[in-house]
Order: sequence, then C-alpha cells, then structure tokens
Amino acid sequence: MSAAATKFATYLNASRRICQINRVLFSASVTRSLTSSKYLSMAYQIEERGSPNTLEYRMYYKNNGNYISPFHDIPCCATDNPKTYNMVVEVPRWTNSKMEIATKEPLNPIKQDVKKGKLRYVANTYPYKGYIWNYGAIPQTWENPKHVDPDTKQTGDNDPIDVCEIGSRVPKRGDVIQVKILGVLAMIDEGETDWKIIAIDVKDPLADQLNDITDVDTLLPGYLDDTRNWFRVYKRADGKPFNSFAFDGAFKNRSFAERVVEETHKFWNQLMDDQAEGDIDRTNSTRSGKSENISQAECSKIVSANPAAGPAVEITDEKASAWYFLKEEE
Repeated sequence: MSAAATKFATYLNASRRICQINRVLFSASVTRSLTSSKYLSMAYQIEERGSPNTLEYRMYYKNNGNYISPFHDIPCCATDNPKTYNMVVEVPRWTNSKMEIATKEPLNPIKQDVKKGKLRYVANTYPYKGYIWNYGAIPQTWENPKHVDPDTKQTGDNDPIDVCEIGSRVPKRGDVIQVKILGVLAMIDEGETDWKIIAIDVKDPLADQLNDITDVDTLLPGYLDDTRNWFRVYKRADGKPFNSFAFDGAFKNRSFAERVVEETHKFWNQLMDDQAEGDIDRTNSTRSGKSENISQAECSKIVSANPAAGPAVEITDEKASAWYFLKEEE
C-alpha cells in the first residue's frame, strides 16, 4: 500500500471511530433521561460583557446573585461520597473558539485567548472538528510553574487543571457541571506539564458504566487514541511542533488522576495562602480573611468597567471553519 493510501486509511478509520462513538453516546442518551440525577446540581449565573467573538467579550460568574471567581470561589470537589468534581465548561464539543478562565484578570472571567492581538481558534485538523470533547477546567486547582513533577520531569503550566468531558450532552459555554474522573493524559507542551483529565458528566447515561480509564476503551473504542492524537497534532496548523507525552503516551488510571487533582488543589491552596509565588490574580469574594478577598461593591466596579453585553460578531477567521490537512510526511 502506498504512503498516500495508508494515510487515507488512517484518516478514514479515525472518522469511522468518531462516528461510532457518537452513535454509542446518542444511543445511551435516548435510553436514560439526562435531567434526572442523584448528584449535586449547582446553579451558577453568567453575566456577559462585550460581544462574543471580540477582544472585549467576558463571562463573569454569580452565585445566588453575588459575583464570584470561577477559579477561586467554586469548590474543587462537588461531593465526597461518591467522589465528584466541579468542571467549568470553557469550550463545548465541536466548537473552535479557544475560551479560557482569565487567570490574570480580577474575578477570572472566561474570555477568548489572544495571540498577537488576534482571537485564537483551534484548527480543524482532519478528521477532527474543533474540540472533540467538552473542554474546561477544575476550579481551585493550579499547576505550579515552579514545581518539577517527579514523573514528567517538567514544571506545571500555571493554569487550573484541564478536563476533557466525554459524555453525550454538549453543555453551554460557561456551564458548571459535576464530573467523575476516569483517568489522565500527561501532555508535554513546550517544556511544561499540561495534565488532561478524562472525565464523565455524572448525569450522563454511561456514567454508571464508566468508572476507570479501561472502561472508556470498552464502551467508546478509539476515543482515547483519538484524544491522544488530537493533542499531538492540534498545534501543527500554527506551525508548531507535535506535542509529546509522558509515560510514552499511556493514559493513567482514575486513582492516579485523582492524586494529580489533589496535588494541584494543594498547590492552589498554597498560592491563595501566600505560601507559593505566582502571577495569578487571586481576587475572590468568598474566602473571608484571605488574600485579595473583596466586597460585592468592589466586584461590581470590576464588572461594570467592561462594555455592556452586545450581539455576537460574525467569526471571520477561516481557521474556525476550514480543514487543515497534515502533510504526507507527518
């Protein structure tokens, strides 16, 4: 078989796997209601400022009408028994806008990442359309940039820990959902450890059957392989090298992943208690007596300093819609 034929077969198999995974997820979603759950349901409110798809757009969080930081004021853990975690959804599945918690802005709103004055979009690297899971972060975690991980031999990336939620529902940008951790992938991004937690929404029809990383391969065959490959290639469209991975690209199990989250939660506590140095904005409204705790009046000033909410602006960056094909030799 020629190199071109081999590459086409690889792409075709990946496309088939994605279609198969979608069929499994959809089938599960119609056999069990997503609205019923025995788990905690948190109702946070979003206040938008500026217009979506602009440099000024921000999503600020409220809880019971009071402004909060989604980074510092939403608990890391949702329930202790069973162990579940809160996830802030930054990027819903199939979308391209690179949204993130603004770690260096007061109250840490969600905003679109910017590079060289332009909004960032993730390319559609064939056969993947945008992000292939719901992507976000676990609050009250921090990957310490001065801590060298003994396994990866790299420092942290100075962000809250990332989550890939693999369930059937596509939540809204900004939603706070509760997830069960299944495993973790240790990506090395430009010399930094960038953990990628694999998790499932506790309300998902498959949540009871997915309890560890090996269950993902059983119920959603190919999803983990495509997840690894997505992270390996997604920056090639920007002219950057392939990403690499610790543990030879192997996914670690649930127990290991939960230990990683616990460690990053410890690092976050050290940051908030002035026991660790970092350039993170620590403004919060619930940690009374702690550093950078501010009143609701001060929160209102921060939010009102932004432009009023407006209609979405059309996305003109072709990266959000065009296909990017890896070169033959890649």
